[in-house]
Amino acid sequence: MKIIFLGAPGAGKGTQAEIVAQKAGIPTISTGVILREAIKNKTPLGVSAQSYIEKGQLVPDELVIDILTERLSQSDCDNGYILDGFPRTIAQAEALDKMNVNIDKVVNIYVPDEKIVERLAGRRSCSGCGATYHVAYNPSKDGVHCNNCGKELTQRSDDKPETILNRLAVYHEQTAPLEEFYRNRGILCDVVGQEEVADTTSLTLKALGLK
Repeated sequence: MKIIFLGAPGAGKGTQAEIVAQKAGIPTISTGVILREAIKNKTPLGVSAQSYIEKGQLVPDELVIDILTERLSQSDCDNGYILDGFPRTIAQAEALDKMNVNIDKVVNIYVPDEKIVERLAGRRSCSGCGATYHVAYNPSKDGVHCNNCGKELTQRSDDKPETILNRLAVYHEQTAPLEEFYRNRGILCDVVGQEEVADTTSLTLKALGLK
């Protein structure tokens, strides 16, 4: 099964993708994770991508497509996979077609913009192991350090309010048109994001026929 998760930044598509991946026994391919790893390791791709991400802009298609092509060629993708964070533009979706990738389902998780800002502005990441928390929904024990490794929690530069608003504007302009693109193919499933992760998961699994 090959699945795409769509949704604005902070809609919870990454969380749902991981849950579905475990249930279906397929890997989640997150371009965001791959890019952040490249930035952390200061690879040529990471250096190229960093300036775009820090401004809340999309990384150019050719950079993302190159890393995705390499990732999908690995053996753990043979029985299917979930794409989280790709495609983000119509051009990227058309690039998938040219790669002969046949998508079975596209899950579109909808959350209002004002809720997105609240979610992302409160998100914190561990500077050591990369674990994620939220000051309101999922705080660490002391609110300052990671429960797992004890390293200090930080706020990603792209989670600052001014950058979030720019990311949402970019999403509505460049990524939201994908909803109609896949709806016209008859493979789009709309899921309204709920306050509780478990409730969103229930709706997601039902939409995918996995419940």
